[in-house]
Formats: sequence, structure tokens, C-alpha cells
Amino acid sequence: MNVLNEWAFIGLFFLLAPLLPALPIVLGGVFAPHKPNAIKTATYECGVETVGDTWVQFKVQYYIYGLIFLVFDVEMVFLFPWALAYKQLDFFAFGAGLLFIFLLTDALFYAWGKNALAWE
Repeated sequence: MNVLNEWAFIGLFFLLAPLLPALPIVLGGVFAPHKPNAIKTATYECGVETVGDTWVQFKVQYYIYGLIFLVFDVEMVFLFPWALAYKQLDFFAFGAGLLFIFLLTDALFYAWGKNALAWE
């Protein structure tokens, strides 16, 4: 009976979890004032009005740089606690950290080999 109660909480969580982000969005859509005008619907970029066509294609290179930065930024989030607990780690945790570092290093060399890091 106790196991059933634990699963009931998990089921309740899965039922309520989508409501938590959806509720503020729906409430904002219902109660927010809607007064569109030409100035509010105009394309606006970094405090400067756009000149010419606003649908400009950017190089994929910028996207790849952003992804590589994100990968190594997330790497630091995972490696920082691993480094702080280094002396308390058992062999498995140490090996998992080294495997993680190896895979990210491999990804860096792959991107480097594909010239994804060359700024042209």
C-alpha cells in the first residue's frame, strides 16, 4: 500500500507539472491589456530601427560558435562540483568524470577538424 502512495504522488506530479508553466501564460494572455499599434508591432533590434529587409540570413558559423560555447559552458557546470568533491570520489565517479572530459575533448577536436572554429 505504501508503494502505491508513492506512485500516486508521481502520477499527481505528472498531471500537475504541465499546469505550472501553462497557468501564468494563460492568465497573462487573458488578463494582459491588448492595445496593438504600428509602433509596437514594428521590428526593433537593440535600440536601433532596422533599415531595409529585416529577414537577413546569418551564417551558420555564428550558430555553431554558440553551440560550442554552450557545450563548454555546460561542461563547466558539471565539472565544477566534480572538482570540488575530487578527494571524496570513488573510482567509478572519478572514471565517469574522466570519460566526460574525454568525450568533450573529442567533440572539440572533431569541431576543430571540420573547420567549424575557423572564422571566415
